[in-house]
Amino acid sequence: MAKMTLLDIVQDVLSDMESDEVNSINDTTESLEVAQIVKSTYYNIIDGKHWPWLKELFQLTALSDTTKPTHMQIPETIEDIEFVKYNKRKLADTRDFYSTLKYKTPEEFLLILERRDSSASDVLVVTDYSSTKLNVYTDKAPEYYTSFDDNYVVFDSYDSAVDTTLQTSKTQCYGRRHPTWTMEDTFTPDLPVQMFSYLLNEAKATCFATLKQTVNQKAEQHAISQRRRQSQDAWKLNKGIRYPNYGRK
Repeated sequence: MAKMTLLDIVQDVLSDMESDEVNSINDTTESLEVAQIVKSTYYNIIDGKHWPWLKELFQLTALSDTTKPTHMQIPETIEDIEFVKYNKRKLADTRDFYSTLKYKTPEEFLLILERRDSSASDVLVVTDYSSTKLNVYTDKAPEYYTSFDDNYVVFDSYDSAVDTTLQTSKTQCYGRRHPTWTMEDTFTPDLPVQMFSYLLNEAKATCFATLKQTVNQKAEQHAISQRRRQSQDAWKLNKGIRYPNYGRK
């Protein structure tokens, strides 16, 4: 099955339900109800598993705030982070040097920073948004990171000889994004092509149960079969082999 627009899906569902034909999802109350069920069905599918196509490389957002030089913001579209790398290139270096940083829980992170001498010349006392004092090194690139609020990533150090704050361009991150939905005829759900029949049959089964108060046995059977298959075949590489996740959850 090829990829389908929202209108394509709604028209297919309405046809199976023997409902009025529409040229837009906005044509009838029923077509709008079907479109809303398709949306809910889509997010139920998305929330059911960590689907591989939703993972991507991205960069953290620099705050450019010299009072919080080791704070960076997580993009709003990112749901979780698997790893963070930072370019530790020094002024005298002739090439970039990206290193994978070590994630620490907030408790572990605070313990590391609390062991540092706040009066030392290479330590800057940074006040977090929670008013917590953090002793960060100012003479080396970051080694550890954490998040206290799932919005900002906090690092343990920065090299003030290179930058006044940590930089967006020096981050390399990998994680899962949250897909968006647009209630328009031409909108195509963010799914790999092999999953559109799964979405369609799940939506049909739900529409029959919700709007017709009956069961579409064929759609139910197809949905169950495709649900099982997608749990195994969603990955294009490595057949879904997973590796340790050192990011936040």
